[in-house]
Amino acid sequence: MWSYDFVEGRTHDGRKFRILSIIDEASRECLALPVARRLRSEDVLAALAELFVTRGPPAHIRSDNGPKFIAKAVQQWLTKIGVKTLFITPGSPWKNGYCGSFNGSMRDELLNGEIFYTLAEARILIEAWRRHTTPSGRIAH
Repeated sequence: MWSYDFVEGRTHDGRKFRILSIIDEASRECLALPVARRLRSEDVLAALAELFVTRGPPAHIRSDNGPKFIAKAVQQWLTKIGVKTLFITPGSPWKNGYCGSFNGSMRDELLNGEIFYTLAEARILIEAWRRHTTPSGRIAH
C-alpha cells in the first residue's frame, strides 16, 4: 500500500511550488518528493512510472480525491497496471495518516525554517532532507 499527497511551499520571491510526497505505508519510506511550480496529472504519472520500474507497483495506492489523483488518465493507467485506488472521504485527512504525518514533519522540519531562493535549490534541499530524515527516507514517527 502506497499513499500520495501534495504539499505547497514558496520560494523567497513568494512564488508557490508543489511537492508530491509518495509514501510506502508498509515500510514508512518516502519513495519520492518531486518538486515543481505546477504538478499535473502527467507529472504524477511520470513519478509513479519511475517508481514502478524500480520498485514494482503496489497493490493499492491511497489518496484524497483531488483532480490530479482522479484524473481519467491516471485512473486508466493505474487500472491497466492492476493498481487499485483507495480514495479517502473528503474532509477526513486522518484516513491518509502516513502522508499527513510525513508532510507535517516536512513542513515543521524543513519548509517552515528554510528559505528557498530558487526552485532548483528547493529541489536539492528537499531531496537531501528526504534522504537524511531517516535511513532510506523512512518516517521516524
